[in-house]
Amino acid sequence: MGSMVKKTMKKGAVKAQQVRSQLQQYTIGIAGLGGLGSNVAVSLVRAGIGGLVLVDFDRVDESNLNRQHYFLSHLGQKKTDALTSILKSINPRCTITTYDTKLTPGSMDKSFHSVDVIIEALDDAAMKTAFIEEIQQKLPHTPLVSASGVSGYGHIDRIQIKKMGTLTIVYDPDAKDVEDDILVAPRVNLIAQWQTNIAIEVLLGEHQ
Repeated sequence: MGSMVKKTMKKGAVKAQQVRSQLQQYTIGIAGLGGLGSNVAVSLVRAGIGGLVLVDFDRVDESNLNRQHYFLSHLGQKKTDALTSILKSINPRCTITTYDTKLTPGSMDKSFHSVDVIIEALDDAAMKTAFIEEIQQKLPHTPLVSASGVSGYGHIDRIQIKKMGTLTIVYDPDAKDVEDDILVAPRVNLIAQWQTNIAIEVLLGEHQ
């Protein structure tokens, strides 16, 4: 029994190294570095992604700490700078490109032309829609993973995935608007991890 377990563990380790080697060849772009984006970035770096393009204009605020992957020491820092320092402490070999800028309609695709997958992690519903539409129009062949309905807690059975061409959305159709409910780490991070997992599946050619 012991030898069988060892063989299984060895196969798992080999498979993990193969996946990491594949992921090192790719770059993922993340629009928005809040609750979704910051947690997606951390998981991607841990998984072994080769490069990240990070886009956000905001600074770390104390109100962010209940769900975003930042710490008290980062308060007041640009999110692009704070997150880069975190990611480099996890995997210094990951190539990170940052754009400390606010996405504006008409040029939202500008930072993402060289990436293999785009993660939409924006807060504002109208901006989410505008970003998705513009990316699909200007970068029609680039896979895009979006998320909606992250407010509240519990009800994980309601979370669904919808795939429409190159767009995949992780969403809860019955979630309340963020202005009418709370945002807490477990649910935000859960949806962020779904986005991460889908992005990895896309890169490995396993996303159906």
